[in-house]
Amino acid sequence: MTPAVDQKRATRNARVGVTAPLGFRAAAVAAGLKPGDQLDVAVVVNDGPHPASAAVLTRNRVHAAPVAWTRRVISEGTVTSVVLNSGGANACTGEGGYADTVATAELVSSRLGVSASRVAVCSTGLIGERLPMNKLSAGVVQACQSMSAESGLAAADAIRTTDTVSKTAQRVAGGVTVGAMAKGAGMLAPGLATMLAVITTDAVTDSATLDRVLRQATALTFDRVDSDGCMSTNDSVIAMASGASGVVVGDDLSEPDFEQLVVDVCADLARQLVRDAEGASKDIRIDVTRAATQDEAVSVGRAIARSNLFKCAIHGEDPNWGRVLSAVGTTEAEFDPDDLAVAINGVWVAEKGQAAADRALVDLRGRDVVVTVDLGAGAAAASIWTNDLTAAYVHENSAYSS
Repeated sequence: MTPAVDQKRATRNARVGVTAPLGFRAAAVAAGLKPGDQLDVAVVVNDGPHPASAAVLTRNRVHAAPVAWTRRVISEGTVTSVVLNSGGANACTGEGGYADTVATAELVSSRLGVSASRVAVCSTGLIGERLPMNKLSAGVVQACQSMSAESGLAAADAIRTTDTVSKTAQRVAGGVTVGAMAKGAGMLAPGLATMLAVITTDAVTDSATLDRVLRQATALTFDRVDSDGCMSTNDSVIAMASGASGVVVGDDLSEPDFEQLVVDVCADLARQLVRDAEGASKDIRIDVTRAATQDEAVSVGRAIARSNLFKCAIHGEDPNWGRVLSAVGTTEAEFDPDDLAVAINGVWVAEKGQAAADRALVDLRGRDVVVTVDLGAGAAAASIWTNDLTAAYVHENSAYSS
């Protein structure tokens, strides 16, 4: 075996992502839900000793069967296992699809010796088709037989759909580790992003605290990714704490410090989602400053991020600030049009609502683009992340079902 292969295997088997914190195991298998021998089923288990859980789920009224099941189990108790599949969303599949979700949870329950009411289920893939339960069930059984603390990266690989890379993140501070994995490359818009994410920590905390921290972290990160304005039926962010570190949140580690760890991990994943957005060639951060309120700053940033004219201009490396201001004007945010200013990659191309520096000074040749909008209305600020609109995005979402 070559050194390169040895290194690849070592990296794949390292404790990363969801298995970076103590008290967690994972597994990933190829069940045949996706073509070839691609990994497509993953299981993540919390071995405790002090389990806690929380979840933030899609706000789409048309939601998948696994979302309905997970919403129920998270409200009734503590989730200690998550089973995830790519290769099929199990959305818009009626009573049969919901029964398939329940059967999947019950299968994990029987194999791991936990109550089905402690098993969350997540699915991703094409909407409207029933999952091949013979393949999925065989994959779940195989995964439950091969759990290890070294399978975090493999689990992240198994949940990919149109993602070109696996997405993991982890942070350590104060004796606590937070790890995570996510998938998502299209339909990235609030109500989360089109994503599945599992966040794990070995901190000692209760479910109420974990829920509070997760919702704040999600609001500041995943909810501020807006790739194409489309909200998924399957978005699920699930957090589990094992308590295996012995470090108690609120005593040994302050809740704000713990929250910052979770925010940092989610922000890392959110940036990875944008960078891997379908067909994207530019990663765009929209900084809205001097807004009257943070909500208005978010609203303005979101309006710009969803402007196809703006996104096409950035793809063409055209610093068209007029498209920025026109998007700002569609919002109900407080501002005086004659006070608006726009900078693109540090060049203030518009000030006092009109042309300022020569737009030819703006360099858009790199991948990273920063657009700053000064509303001149207050002291609040917020950032939204998006990407350009490319022919590759259109091709990927028109040439085949995704």
